Amino acid sequence: MIIVTGGAGLIGSAVVQQLNRAGREDILIVDHLATTDKWRNLAPLRFMDYLEKDAFERLLDDGTLAARLSGCRLSAVIHLGACSATTEPDATYLIKNNFEYSRKLALTALAAGARFIYASSAATYGDGEHGFVDDDSQIPLLRPMNMYGYSKQLFDLWALRQGLLDRIVGIKYFNVYGPNEQHKGEMRSLVLKAYEQIGATGSLRLFRSHRPEYGDGEQLRDFIYVKDAAAMTLHFLENLEAGGIFNVGGGTTVSWNRLAGAVFSAMEKPVSIEYIDMPESIRNTYQYLTCAETTKIHGTGYKTPVMSVEDAVADYVRNYLVAGKRLGD
Repeated sequence: MIIVTGGAGLIGSAVVQQLNRAGREDILIVDHLATTDKWRNLAPLRFMDYLEKDAFERLLDDGTLAARLSGCRLSAVIHLGACSATTEPDATYLIKNNFEYSRKLALTALAAGARFIYASSAATYGDGEHGFVDDDSQIPLLRPMNMYGYSKQLFDLWALRQGLLDRIVGIKYFNVYGPNEQHKGEMRSLVLKAYEQIGATGSLRLFRSHRPEYGDGEQLRDFIYVKDAAAMTLHFLENLEAGGIFNVGGGTTVSWNRLAGAVFSAMEKPVSIEYIDMPESIRNTYQYLTCAETTKIHGTGYKTPVMSVEDAVADYVRNYLVAGKRLGD
């Protein structure tokens, strides 16, 4: 049995879909569907059971998870469920959801002898002062720029100080985009937002740069397609010797202008971009550059090249957004 928390989300549903393609259906999905249309991501997937996050957490607290699994041996927990809103102001909620919940789930998995793979975040790197190198010893030096990043940092620090990082895997996802992100609201990728804006107006708005060393729209990010992110995650399900923190990204930088151009091209529309001022509320915490150092994950044997942003955006736009499909359809 494999438990996938956040299994109805962007990365989680891609992980489940790839497990299905590998012939695995002995999966318990845990998520919080609420009033979103995230349930649509589940419809094409094959899994044994589903639990809402609150009900699942009660099983952890009561010590009755094993009974709920009906005698199935728990082989792995892929913990992707979290509040991922970088603008979430409720620190107490983030600590409870992203740190305390992760801690009890890690201990439950380890007690059962199960593989534990969890989502950390590239947000833990903050402004990149110490680079973007996934060196476990550097974790205490990092200074996240928002509370979401700090809630993820807390769990990384706890795992480090408990001496667990040689037994578990933490994944720092960079900018993931792709099918099944419609439920994410303002946290949806630029690709989806651009597709909607361009379809409605023929144009796209991007933030103007407020630093002289970057031109408008030339702020840089490491973007990775969700299919690649899922494949890199599942690499650690097979590679049981690997432990520690690993970056999952493309390993290169792409400007917002280039990403936008890929969307216009996939939609067969002429490029039309308007630059607008960045809200003052986020100017001091805005990252102008992120780039994953991927030497460490490649050192564990992961050799599959990631899709270029142009190829990935074309696949996303033409095969999912235009077609109105979800992963697995």
